[in-house]
Amino acid sequence: MSGRTRPRGPLRWLLTFVKEIAVVVVGALIVSAVVRAFVGQAFEIPSGSMERTLGIGDRVVVEKLSDVKRGEVVVFADPGGWLPPTTHHERGPVGRALEFVGLLPDTGTDHLTKRIIGLPGDQVVCCDSRGRITVNEHPLNEDAYLYAAPDGRQDRPSDIRFSVVVPAGRVFVLGDHRSNSRDSRCHLDDRRPGQPRGDNAFVPINLVVGRAVAIYWPLSHLDTLKIPSTFADVPAGQTPAPSRASVQAGPDADC
Repeated sequence: MSGRTRPRGPLRWLLTFVKEIAVVVVGALIVSAVVRAFVGQAFEIPSGSMERTLGIGDRVVVEKLSDVKRGEVVVFADPGGWLPPTTHHERGPVGRALEFVGLLPDTGTDHLTKRIIGLPGDQVVCCDSRGRITVNEHPLNEDAYLYAAPDGRQDRPSDIRFSVVVPAGRVFVLGDHRSNSRDSRCHLDDRRPGQPRGDNAFVPINLVVGRAVAIYWPLSHLDTLKIPSTFADVPAGQTPAPSRASVQAGPDADC
């Protein structure tokens, strides 16, 4: 009777071992891809707009399950026209595959990272008599996170004056490096067909990937990202939030 001879001894053991390793690796990649899609994702910070909280090249863990809150640092997709055209070097097929399964961080070149200042229904104003941004008439003390130059001079909360009410389903965001951040302030004078003035200044919540919870690389920057205490006393905004944004801003509302 004829038939194939089954491998025996060391060769059979090696084939069994390779199969088991392949199953483990494939399973791990599937789990990693599911976690990336629904639970958390790694991002690399491409710009200095969130200094001093986040530096260029920092890698952060972004958690996707929680609802957004004031004071959180969030990663979101470009609402349209916030990012300039880029000519960055694309990763090759292997790099893109490793990024897809979560083994490499997203380079963040088509996303932005900012801090949520206003939620739907919040009135955000710059500024009070002491130069502070207020949310629902509560002044924010932003000294803990605003960028400070090497000579110790700290960025002002905003050089652009405005008063807005955040519409339903949107958030108002600012970078911590206010003098080097293209954020909600920079789009208060945007005019688009069929949209009210400044509508593009407010980020749709469905574009928010999640909140940055920790810096994991480089190890010298290892840290968790918490909501600054100044946001704890902000009162609730309008309920229900208006369907359209209310925007008052001068002609300097551009960056």
